[in-house]
Amino acid sequence: MNEQSNIYSHLTAKERDSISFPARYFLKNNLLKGKVLDFGCGFGSDVIILKENGVDITGYDKFYFPDFPNEKFDTIICLYVLNVLEIEEQTKVLMQVSSLLKPGGIAYFAVRRDVKFEGFRMHKIHRKQTYQCNVVLPFKSILLNEYSEIYEYVHFNQNEINLNYDCPFCNPDKERELILESATAYAIYDKFPVNKGHALIIPKKHVSNYFELTFKEQSACWFVLNSVQKIVQEKFKPDGFNIGINIKELAGQTISHVHIHLIPRYKGDVENPRGGVRGVIPSKKEY
Repeated sequence: MNEQSNIYSHLTAKERDSISFPARYFLKNNLLKGKVLDFGCGFGSDVIILKENGVDITGYDKFYFPDFPNEKFDTIICLYVLNVLEIEEQTKVLMQVSSLLKPGGIAYFAVRRDVKFEGFRMHKIHRKQTYQCNVVLPFKSILLNEYSEIYEYVHFNQNEINLNYDCPFCNPDKERELILESATAYAIYDKFPVNKGHALIIPKKHVSNYFELTFKEQSACWFVLNSVQKIVQEKFKPDGFNIGINIKELAGQTISHVHIHLIPRYKGDVENPRGGVRGVIPSKKEY
């Protein structure tokens, strides 16, 4: 998927003078706690009305309000955004929302359930090709009717896991900082970092051997890694990176759950960095 193929997604935003159904539901049920972000707010109608009702809310929209937030939020709402995005764009939104959510915070995703035709079609008003699709998320559904569904999302390490109790990656510590996550993978900082910003990208599926993941599952991990690299680069300003996966005990794997190491490198952190990952066999590092 090339994001340039879906350049008119913003044209699906509607100008309204009344509050949307999901926003009204959140307000009625007192779900908008603390600092709130409307992610993909379109023209910002809900933001204006919710502010008038005493909600401490900020709006972000890639097209209409493009200043990306530089803080984290207690509650994030994302209303009917995912239905007009292709799959990689959807994943990017999930990761961005997860990275903007405070530990212990809650995000709500509203998706349409009345989409009859999936794919690109000519917008009736703007006469441009816009995209739509059905979306099913692996999160808790708190409301479903014939028109829409609302999902409740919390960070992966805030969930109660009922499987693989002995696996620290299936049951990550609630106190650990979660960098971001997608529907199928998440990233945290290493508990025993080699260098500042040492991060782990971990599939949610419990598999020991990387090569036992499907190609789609592998690709999802690398998609997350690319986003994590940007965060680590911005936060820690490293001079380079090593990327590695240990597969089986004789290759150094100590936890039987796939994880990809993203290790920032800094000038002077070793006497001679030449050879990089070849150093797993020290005598072969120099060549």
